[in-house]
Amino acid sequence: MMRDTQLNAAEIKVGVVGLGLMGCSITTCLLMAGHPVVAVAPLPVDLKFALKRITKHLQRSRREKLIKNLPEFYLQHLNITEDYHRLQGCSLVIECTLENIDIKKSVYGKIESVIGEDALLASNTSAIPISLLQQQTAHPSRFFGLHWAEPSHTTRFLEVICGNNSDLQKGEQLYELSHLWGKEPTLVRKDIRGFITNRIMYAMYREAISLVEQGYATVEDVDRACRNNAGYWMTLVGVFRWMDLTGVPAYHTVMKDLFPTLNNSTEVPRLIDDIVKNGGRGTANAHGFHRYTPEEAKLWEETFTAFSYDIRKLALKYPEDVVKKKLKTRQKKNTSLKT
Repeated sequence: MMRDTQLNAAEIKVGVVGLGLMGCSITTCLLMAGHPVVAVAPLPVDLKFALKRITKHLQRSRREKLIKNLPEFYLQHLNITEDYHRLQGCSLVIECTLENIDIKKSVYGKIESVIGEDALLASNTSAIPISLLQQQTAHPSRFFGLHWAEPSHTTRFLEVICGNNSDLQKGEQLYELSHLWGKEPTLVRKDIRGFITNRIMYAMYREAISLVEQGYATVEDVDRACRNNAGYWMTLVGVFRWMDLTGVPAYHTVMKDLFPTLNNSTEVPRLIDDIVKNGGRGTANAHGFHRYTPEEAKLWEETFTAFSYDIRKLALKYPEDVVKKKLKTRQKKNTSLKT
Protein backbone atom coordinates (compact mmCIF):
# COMPACT_ATOMS: atom_id res chain seq x y z
CA MET A 1 0.00 0.00 0.00
CA MET A 2 1.37 3.40 -0.99
CA ARG A 3 2.13 5.78 1.85
CA ASP A 4 0.78 9.35 1.62
CA THR A 5 3.59 11.58 2.85
CA GLN A 6 1.63 14.78 2.23
CA LEU A 7 -0.66 14.49 5.25
CA ASN A 8 -0.29 17.32 7.76
CA ALA A 9 -1.88 16.67 11.16
CA ALA A 10 -2.09 20.39 11.95
CA GLU A 11 -4.51 20.80 9.04
CA ILE A 12 -6.74 17.89 10.06
CA LYS A 13 -9.24 18.64 12.82
CA VAL A 14 -10.31 15.54 14.75
CA GLY A 15 -13.17 15.06 17.18
CA VAL A 16 -13.34 12.64 20.09
CA VAL A 17 -16.70 11.93 21.74
CA GLY A 18 -16.43 10.29 25.15
CA LEU A 19 -13.74 11.23 27.65
CA GLY A 20 -13.35 8.25 29.90
CA LEU A 21 -10.08 6.35 30.31
CA MET A 22 -9.51 5.60 26.62
CA GLY A 23 -11.12 8.75 25.29
CA CYS A 24 -8.54 10.78 27.22
CA SER A 25 -5.56 8.73 26.06
CA ILE A 26 -6.80 8.81 22.44
CA THR A 27 -7.16 12.58 22.71
CA THR A 28 -3.62 12.75 24.07
CA CYS A 29 -2.32 10.68 21.15
CA LEU A 30 -4.01 12.97 18.62
CA LEU A 31 -2.64 16.10 20.31
CA MET A 32 0.87 14.63 20.37
CA ALA A 33 0.54 13.96 16.62
CA GLY A 34 -0.24 17.63 16.04
CA HIS A 35 -4.00 17.56 15.40
CA PRO A 36 -6.37 20.25 16.62
CA VAL A 37 -8.84 18.24 18.71
CA VAL A 38 -12.42 18.84 19.79
CA ALA A 39 -13.21 16.57 22.72
CA VAL A 40 -16.90 16.23 23.52
CA ALA A 41 -17.99 14.99 26.94
CA PRO A 42 -21.44 13.31 26.74
CA LEU A 43 -21.34 12.92 30.54
CA PRO A 44 -20.85 16.04 32.71
CA VAL A 45 -18.57 14.08 35.07
CA ASP A 46 -16.06 13.70 32.21
CA LEU A 47 -15.61 17.47 32.11
CA LYS A 48 -14.38 17.35 35.68
CA PHE A 49 -11.56 14.87 35.08
CA ALA A 50 -10.71 14.98 31.35
CA LEU A 51 -8.33 17.93 31.33
CA LYS A 52 -6.49 16.62 34.39
CA ARG A 53 -6.06 13.16 32.82
CA ILE A 54 -4.86 14.51 29.46
CA THR A 55 -2.46 16.96 31.12
CA LYS A 56 -1.03 14.15 33.25
CA HIS A 57 -0.50 12.01 30.12
CA LEU A 58 1.31 14.88 28.40
CA GLN A 59 3.47 15.59 31.44
CA ARG A 60 4.58 11.97 31.67
CA SER A 61 5.12 11.77 27.92
CA ARG A 62 7.46 14.78 28.08
CA ARG A 63 9.42 13.25 30.96
CA GLU A 64 9.75 10.09 28.90
CA LYS A 65 10.89 12.15 25.87
CA LEU A 66 7.95 11.14 23.68
CA ILE A 67 7.27 14.84 23.11
CA LYS A 68 9.54 17.89 23.20
CA ASN A 69 7.17 20.65 24.25
CA LEU A 70 5.40 21.47 27.50
CA PRO A 71 1.79 20.25 27.89
CA GLU A 72 0.52 23.80 27.32
CA PHE A 73 1.83 23.69 23.74
CA TYR A 74 -0.51 20.80 22.94
CA LEU A 75 -3.40 21.87 25.15
CA GLN A 76 -3.78 25.12 23.21
CA HIS A 77 -5.05 22.94 20.35
CA LEU A 78 -7.63 21.19 22.54
CA ASN A 79 -11.25 22.22 22.98
CA ILE A 80 -13.09 20.25 25.68
CA THR A 81 -16.82 20.85 25.51
CA GLU A 82 -20.33 19.43 25.94
CA ASP A 83 -21.44 21.10 22.70
CA TYR A 84 -21.61 18.73 19.71
CA HIS A 85 -21.79 21.73 17.35
CA ARG A 86 -18.08 22.32 18.01
CA LEU A 87 -17.45 19.22 15.88
CA GLN A 88 -18.19 21.24 12.74
CA GLY A 89 -15.18 21.18 10.44
CA CYS A 90 -13.79 17.90 11.79
CA SER A 91 -12.41 15.56 9.12
CA LEU A 92 -12.73 12.61 11.50
CA VAL A 93 -14.78 12.00 14.65
CA ILE A 94 -13.97 9.07 16.95
CA GLU A 95 -16.73 7.82 19.26
CA CYS A 96 -15.49 6.43 22.59
CA THR A 97 -18.71 5.93 24.56
CA LEU A 98 -20.03 2.93 26.51
CA GLU A 99 -20.44 -0.42 24.73
CA ASN A 100 -24.19 0.06 24.40
CA ILE A 101 -25.68 0.20 20.93
CA ASP A 102 -28.55 2.50 21.92
CA ILE A 103 -26.18 5.01 23.49
CA LYS A 104 -23.94 4.88 20.43
CA LYS A 105 -26.88 5.35 18.05
CA SER A 106 -27.94 8.46 19.95
CA VAL A 107 -24.38 9.83 19.84
CA TYR A 108 -24.06 9.14 16.10
CA GLY A 109 -27.22 11.13 15.44
CA LYS A 110 -25.80 14.13 17.29
CA ILE A 111 -22.45 13.86 15.51
CA GLU A 112 -23.89 13.45 12.02
CA SER A 113 -26.19 16.41 12.47
CA VAL A 114 -23.17 18.73 12.51
CA ILE A 115 -20.29 17.15 10.55
CA GLY A 116 -19.90 17.30 6.77
CA GLU A 117 -20.80 14.36 4.54
CA ASP A 118 -17.15 13.94 3.57
CA ALA A 119 -16.02 13.55 7.20
CA LEU A 120 -15.16 10.09 8.50
CA LEU A 121 -16.86 8.61 11.57
CA ALA A 122 -15.29 5.85 13.65
CA SER A 123 -16.00 3.89 16.81
CA ASN A 124 -13.47 2.76 19.38
CA THR A 125 -15.43 -0.40 20.04
CA SER A 126 -13.89 -3.75 20.84
CA ALA A 127 -17.09 -5.76 21.20
CA ILE A 128 -19.79 -4.61 18.76
CA PRO A 129 -19.44 -5.52 15.06
CA ILE A 130 -18.77 -2.50 12.84
CA SER A 131 -21.36 -3.71 10.34
CA LEU A 132 -24.00 -3.51 13.07
CA LEU A 133 -22.93 -0.08 14.26
CA GLN A 134 -22.83 1.44 10.80
CA GLN A 135 -26.49 0.53 10.37
CA GLN A 136 -27.20 3.12 13.07
CA THR A 137 -25.70 5.90 10.94
CA ALA A 138 -26.96 8.06 8.08
CA HIS A 139 -23.90 7.39 5.91
CA PRO A 140 -22.63 3.82 6.53
CA SER A 141 -19.93 4.01 3.85
CA ARG A 142 -17.90 6.54 5.87
CA PHE A 143 -18.11 4.57 9.12
CA PHE A 144 -15.21 2.46 10.49
CA GLY A 145 -13.89 0.87 13.63
CA LEU A 146 -10.73 2.15 15.29
CA HIS A 147 -9.61 -0.41 17.87
CA TRP A 148 -6.93 1.11 20.11
CA ALA A 149 -4.87 -0.38 22.92
CA GLU A 150 -4.60 1.39 26.28
CA PRO A 151 -2.64 3.57 26.86
CA SER A 152 -3.43 4.86 23.37
CA HIS A 153 -0.70 7.49 23.34
CA THR A 154 2.15 5.03 24.00
CA THR A 155 1.15 1.80 22.23
CA ARG A 156 1.88 1.17 18.54
CA PHE A 157 -1.22 -1.02 18.11
CA LEU A 158 -4.26 0.08 16.11
CA GLU A 159 -6.83 -1.82 14.06
CA VAL A 160 -8.75 0.02 11.33
CA ILE A 161 -11.87 -2.08 10.68
CA CYS A 162 -14.16 -1.94 7.67
CA GLY A 163 -17.80 -2.89 8.04
CA ASN A 164 -19.85 -4.58 5.31
CA ASN A 165 -20.88 -1.19 3.91
CA SER A 166 -17.62 0.71 4.47
CA ASP A 167 -15.89 2.34 1.51
CA LEU A 168 -12.55 0.51 1.36
CA GLN A 169 -10.84 3.51 -0.25
CA LYS A 170 -11.86 5.66 2.72
CA GLY A 171 -10.65 2.90 5.02
CA GLU A 172 -7.26 3.07 3.34
CA GLN A 173 -7.25 6.86 3.87
CA LEU A 174 -7.92 6.33 7.56
CA TYR A 175 -5.21 3.66 7.69
CA GLU A 176 -2.79 6.13 6.12
CA LEU A 177 -3.76 8.89 8.53
CA SER A 178 -3.16 6.63 11.53
CA HIS A 179 0.55 6.42 10.71
CA LEU A 180 0.79 10.04 11.88
CA TRP A 181 -0.25 8.83 15.33
CA GLY A 182 2.88 6.72 15.86
CA LYS A 183 1.06 3.48 15.02
CA GLU A 184 1.88 0.36 13.06
CA PRO A 185 -1.76 -0.15 12.10
CA THR A 186 -3.61 -3.13 10.69
CA LEU A 187 -6.36 -2.66 8.10
CA VAL A 188 -9.09 -5.24 8.72
CA ARG A 189 -10.82 -5.40 5.35
CA LYS A 190 -13.71 -7.69 6.39
CA ASP A 191 -15.71 -7.22 9.57
CA ILE A 192 -15.67 -10.01 12.14
CA ARG A 193 -16.65 -9.91 15.80
CA GLY A 194 -13.61 -9.22 17.99
CA PHE A 195 -11.51 -8.20 14.95
CA ILE A 196 -8.02 -9.75 14.88
CA THR A 197 -6.21 -9.43 18.19
CA ASN A 198 -9.27 -9.92 20.39
CA ARG A 199 -10.10 -13.19 18.66
CA ILE A 200 -6.55 -14.41 19.21
CA MET A 201 -6.31 -13.13 22.78
CA TYR A 202 -9.71 -14.39 23.93
CA ALA A 203 -8.82 -17.88 22.75
CA MET A 204 -5.78 -17.58 25.01
CA TYR A 205 -7.84 -16.19 27.91
CA ARG A 206 -10.27 -19.09 27.64
CA GLU A 207 -7.50 -21.68 27.68
CA ALA A 208 -5.69 -19.93 30.54
CA ILE A 209 -8.83 -19.91 32.69
CA SER A 210 -9.54 -23.53 31.80
CA LEU A 211 -6.06 -24.61 32.94
CA VAL A 212 -6.65 -22.95 36.32
CA GLU A 213 -10.20 -24.27 36.73
CA GLN A 214 -9.06 -27.83 35.99
CA GLY A 215 -6.22 -27.60 38.48
CA TYR A 216 -3.27 -27.83 36.08
CA ALA A 217 -1.77 -24.55 37.29
CA THR A 218 -2.48 -21.54 39.48
CA VAL A 219 -3.25 -18.06 38.23
CA GLU A 220 0.30 -17.07 39.18
CA ASP A 221 1.76 -20.03 37.27
CA VAL A 222 -0.12 -19.19 34.07
CA ASP A 223 0.85 -15.52 34.23
CA ARG A 224 4.50 -16.45 34.81
CA ALA A 225 4.50 -18.84 31.85
CA CYS A 226 3.00 -16.22 29.53
CA ARG A 227 5.42 -13.51 30.66
CA ASN A 228 8.46 -15.65 29.97
CA ASN A 229 7.32 -17.30 26.74
CA ALA A 230 4.97 -15.28 24.53
CA GLY A 231 5.82 -12.11 26.44
CA TYR A 232 9.47 -12.61 25.54
CA TRP A 233 9.10 -12.60 21.75
CA MET A 234 5.68 -11.18 20.90
CA THR A 235 6.78 -7.53 20.71
CA LEU A 236 9.33 -8.36 18.02
CA VAL A 237 7.74 -10.92 15.74
CA GLY A 238 4.08 -11.89 16.27
CA VAL A 239 2.77 -15.43 15.85
CA PHE A 240 3.46 -16.28 12.22
CA ARG A 241 7.04 -15.04 12.10
CA TRP A 242 7.67 -16.79 15.43
CA MET A 243 6.65 -20.08 13.80
CA ASP A 244 8.90 -19.26 10.84
CA LEU A 245 11.84 -18.56 13.13
CA THR A 246 11.39 -21.67 15.25
CA GLY A 247 10.41 -24.22 12.62
CA VAL A 248 6.99 -24.53 10.95
CA PRO A 249 6.92 -28.37 10.76
CA ALA A 250 7.15 -28.66 14.55
CA TYR A 251 3.97 -26.66 14.98
CA HIS A 252 2.22 -28.74 12.33
CA THR A 253 3.09 -31.89 14.27
CA VAL A 254 1.95 -30.52 17.64
CA MET A 255 -1.33 -29.16 16.25
CA LYS A 256 -2.58 -32.62 15.25
CA ASP A 257 -2.36 -33.90 18.82
CA LEU A 258 -2.93 -30.72 20.82
CA PHE A 259 -5.92 -29.10 19.11
CA PRO A 260 -8.42 -31.82 20.10
CA THR A 261 -7.54 -31.27 23.79
CA LEU A 262 -7.98 -27.47 23.88
CA ASN A 263 -10.97 -25.88 25.54
CA ASN A 264 -13.73 -25.00 23.07
CA SER A 265 -16.50 -24.03 25.47
CA THR A 266 -18.95 -21.31 24.41
CA GLU A 267 -19.90 -20.46 27.99
CA VAL A 268 -18.36 -17.76 30.18
CA PRO A 269 -15.99 -19.63 32.56
CA ARG A 270 -17.10 -19.88 36.16
CA LEU A 271 -13.84 -18.46 37.50
CA ILE A 272 -14.33 -15.07 35.86
CA ASP A 273 -18.11 -15.18 36.29
CA ASP A 274 -17.78 -15.52 40.06
CA ILE A 275 -15.33 -12.62 40.27
CA VAL A 276 -17.60 -10.28 38.31
CA LYS A 277 -20.76 -11.34 40.17
CA ASN A 278 -18.96 -10.55 43.44
CA GLY A 279 -18.15 -7.06 42.23
CA GLY A 280 -14.55 -7.67 41.15
CA ARG A 281 -13.08 -5.24 38.61
CA GLY A 282 -9.41 -6.12 38.89
CA THR A 283 -6.90 -3.52 40.09
CA ALA A 284 -9.61 -0.85 39.78
CA ASN A 285 -11.04 -2.05 43.11
CA ALA A 286 -8.30 -4.49 44.25
CA HIS A 287 -10.52 -7.49 43.49
CA GLY A 288 -9.58 -9.70 40.55
CA PHE A 289 -7.88 -12.99 39.69
CA HIS A 290 -5.00 -12.00 41.95
CA ARG A 291 -5.31 -10.81 45.54
CA TYR A 292 -4.33 -7.20 46.20
CA THR A 293 -4.26 -4.71 48.98
CA PRO A 294 -5.48 -1.31 47.75
CA GLU A 295 -1.87 -0.09 47.86
CA GLU A 296 -0.65 -3.07 45.78
CA ALA A 297 -3.40 -2.54 43.18
CA LYS A 298 -2.45 1.12 42.79
CA LEU A 299 1.23 0.24 42.55
CA TRP A 300 0.50 -2.34 39.82
CA GLU A 301 -1.29 0.33 37.78
CA GLU A 302 1.63 2.72 38.24
CA THR A 303 4.09 -0.03 37.29
CA PHE A 304 2.11 -0.87 34.15
CA THR A 305 2.16 2.78 33.11
CA ALA A 306 5.94 2.92 33.55
CA PHE A 307 6.32 -0.36 31.64
CA SER A 308 4.25 0.95 28.73
CA TYR A 309 6.78 3.74 28.20
CA ASP A 310 9.77 1.42 28.61
CA ILE A 311 8.46 -1.23 26.22
CA ARG A 312 7.68 1.48 23.67
CA LYS A 313 11.31 2.59 23.70
CA LEU A 314 12.48 -0.97 23.14
CA ALA A 315 9.85 -1.67 20.46
CA LEU A 316 10.77 1.45 18.50
CA LYS A 317 14.26 -0.02 18.05
CA TYR A 318 12.59 -2.93 16.22
CA PRO A 319 9.89 -1.50 13.92
CA GLU A 320 7.80 -3.62 11.60
CA ASP A 321 10.27 -3.22 8.73
CA VAL A 322 13.47 -3.51 10.80
CA VAL A 323 14.91 -6.37 8.71
CA LYS A 324 14.09 -4.65 5.41
CA LYS A 325 15.95 -1.55 6.61
CA LYS A 326 18.94 -3.61 7.70
CA LEU A 327 18.96 -5.48 4.39
CA LYS A 328 18.81 -2.23 2.44
CA THR A 329 21.71 -0.80 4.45
CA ARG A 330 23.76 -3.97 3.95
CA GLN A 331 23.10 -4.02 0.19
CA LYS A 332 24.04 -0.36 -0.09
CA LYS A 333 27.27 -1.03 1.80
CA ASN A 334 28.12 -4.01 -0.40
CA THR A 335 27.47 -1.97 -3.54
CA SER A 336 29.78 0.80 -2.38
CA LEU A 337 32.53 -1.72 -1.58
CA LYS A 338 32.33 -3.19 -5.09
CA THR A 339 32.67 0.23 -6.69
